[in-house]
Amino acid sequence: MNHFFDLQYAAHILPDLARASVYTILITLVGFAIALVLGLVLAILRRSPIRLVSRTVGFVVEFIRSTPLLIQVYVLFYVLPAYGITMSALTAGTIGIALHYACYTSEVYRAGLNGVARGQWEAACALSLSPWRTYGGVILPQAVRPIIPALGNYLVAMFKDTPVLSAITVVELMQQAKNVGSETFRYLEPITLAGLFFLVISVTFAQLVRQLEIRLRLP
Repeated sequence: MNHFFDLQYAAHILPDLARASVYTILITLVGFAIALVLGLVLAILRRSPIRLVSRTVGFVVEFIRSTPLLIQVYVLFYVLPAYGITMSALTAGTIGIALHYACYTSEVYRAGLNGVARGQWEAACALSLSPWRTYGGVILPQAVRPIIPALGNYLVAMFKDTPVLSAITVVELMQQAKNVGSETFRYLEPITLAGLFFLVISVTFAQLVRQLEIRLRLP
């Protein structure tokens, strides 16, 4: 047995960490799906001609972006119950990380929308297209393609930020590694395996985003 890194022990704990990694991936995918939709809504509202709406949304986005994710999930899980709003750790964690990254993706969307030529907006207006058709049929297809790499970066960043949720008792990959290590006081193997899981899954996410970018690239 190698006392520095016990391969037999690593093989024994691997299934537990694999299950935790699947759990972590699901949290990431659900949170990112919410962030994509909510981020687009925030970006569109921030372009509203009604100044009260645009400024309020802008303040909310900047406030959330400027405060740590850890504090936000603490508020959702530990503070809101004092006001009658109670959520499970998983729900609070998923909502917290989704809201946090929705504000980042909203800025990415805003950059994409601002990058669409003004003539495209004017043409849609001249054709009397509804706002729904303007965004869905004219603007978004042009705005989304260039920002796919940036959105992909936030997908990977969200996945790597899931260990923050362990602060509110969500047993994701890193928390499972710490739990396993605390049983035998051997932390090298579980932490190393958790790091490898994060590396492999992050690279996989990046490659999938790259393939999507190539698929949607204009000829």
